[in-house]
Amino acid sequence: MIVLEKRAEPSRAWGAGGPILAVVLTMLAGGVMFAALGIDPVEAIRIIFWDPLFSERFAGYSRPQLLVKAGPLILIAIGLSMGFRAGIWNIGAEGQYIVGAICGAAFGLAFYPSENPLIFPGMVIAGVAGGVAWAMIPALLKVYARTNEILVSLLLVYVAEAMLASAATGWLRNPEGSGFPGSRNLARHPGTDNPELFAGTGMHWGVLAAFVAVIVAYVIMTRHLLGYQIRLAGQAPRAARFGGVNPARLVILCMGISGALAGAAGVFEVSGPAARISIDFNVGYGFTAIIVAFLGRLNPIGILLAGLLMALTFIGGELAQLMLGVPAPAIQAFQGMLLFFLLALDVLANYRVRIKRKVAA
Repeated sequence: MIVLEKRAEPSRAWGAGGPILAVVLTMLAGGVMFAALGIDPVEAIRIIFWDPLFSERFAGYSRPQLLVKAGPLILIAIGLSMGFRAGIWNIGAEGQYIVGAICGAAFGLAFYPSENPLIFPGMVIAGVAGGVAWAMIPALLKVYARTNEILVSLLLVYVAEAMLASAATGWLRNPEGSGFPGSRNLARHPGTDNPELFAGTGMHWGVLAAFVAVIVAYVIMTRHLLGYQIRLAGQAPRAARFGGVNPARLVILCMGISGALAGAAGVFEVSGPAARISIDFNVGYGFTAIIVAFLGRLNPIGILLAGLLMALTFIGGELAQLMLGVPAPAIQAFQGMLLFFLLALDVLANYRVRIKRKVAA
């Protein structure tokens, strides 16, 4: 009989090696899936993980895109990780990302066609405020009405998507767009654009903000009282209360931080790579960032590496669809395998597998 025996303390070896093993198992399971679809698994894995970085044929496009795709994932995942460490489960970062983009774009378009350099900072502030406001709905309901923040934040994503469709087809639609849905192109207008800071690198203000967020989060979690309170609340909630940690304040603070970073990611995306508010603006960054947060072990440095890895699967997945005809749902399933295997291996970090003989009745 196979039983799971809880460890006295989590295994450091499994904790450190789990993400690496999860990536290897994802490659193996993904290879089986690709083979079942009639696609050469070795070639598919090579295109996803190798060609975007080392193939001269694609490197000119894919290397800058690596930072473009990783920026919002890292920024959102950093905010989510702080809440997750405290046991606060914000699953609606996608909605906060969308609302932040809408608020930032609305601010910038309100001053069109002005080219004042203060417009873009104002857009960032508006986007952050929008993300925080959207995150405060599940936060305040949890504190004062004892609702479940998982359900409330998740359901608010669909409300945000409806707002996005309304903005793209109505009040933010480009009046010179011949009736097509979508706002004006923000990236082409000085004052509302988020340009590439260094040519050919993909580095824009959003990517820079993601790197700064990693550093700040690392300092907070390792050197600041707030980081200690977050860890204590997640590991021992009762001890945290006796230690003077205010649970309500912590919920509002962690949800506010994650909403602010998700909203900022939305602004940087809509003013740069996406360029406009459109019906299909949201591409799932808020949900994918959950995988990034756990793949990075809720550690800022780990999230940085996990964000780059997940961005690589995005770019490689696009190349695989183009070169091999891999269906888009298969790429999404491949990305989801990372979280599945990571969570499965987490069991081994907290439990030992024991084989015991059944005792006769």
